[in-house]
Amino acid sequence: MKRLLLSLAAAAFITPAAHAANDHDVYITEWMYKGVGPNDGLGEFIEFTNFGTAAVDFTGWSFDDDSRLSLVTRLSAFGLVAAGESVILTEIDANEFRTRWGLDASVKVIGGYSNNLGNGDEINLFDANQQLVDRLTYGTSPRTLGRTGHAVSSDVFGTNQASKWVLSTVGDLEGSWAATTGDIGSPGFTSFASPVPEPAALAMLFAGLGVAAVARRGKRTAG
Repeated sequence: MKRLLLSLAAAAFITPAAHAANDHDVYITEWMYKGVGPNDGLGEFIEFTNFGTAAVDFTGWSFDDDSRLSLVTRLSAFGLVAAGESVILTEIDANEFRTRWGLDASVKVIGGYSNNLGNGDEINLFDANQQLVDRLTYGTSPRTLGRTGHAVSSDVFGTNQASKWVLSTVGDLEGSWAATTGDIGSPGFTSFASPVPEPAALAMLFAGLGVAAVARRGKRTAG
């Protein structure tokens, strides 16, 4: 028990692996430019993840594909994105997207955007000051038809090196799964980032450590 509690305490302070720095520690972590499901392959999406240790307010943030202009597609509806949280921008209805992928309502999804990606395109993320936060120019490879693209390691994020991204397969390092349409990916989740415990959770954790220590001392005394 003591070893378990100490492991949990250590895990609470683990920081994400190294990656290229930006002012917000927010990165593009997954994308699919076209699905293989019904309705002419609709269902493409982009995932952004907050790798920082504090929430990021997406009010005023935006996305564009190939023009490199800010304010084209607004992302304010994401609101506060918690540390370790991944959010989704998709062309279909948000609730339909959650249903396809088996996601609950806690996963933030902005649906209905029409600034569609293409096979050989670019993803640009801008902050509220219209400054570029992250860019991924993926060309025609990997060709994400029905399978999302994800990085092979965390140090790839922020480097704009699409050659170091691979296509998702069921059960890969991102724990990818199949949607009801047959698309494969892991929207709303990345194994490269973990939510940072809230202060209340940390207080409970250390309270548990204290109780365990007292119980152990009492057991020794009784013996």
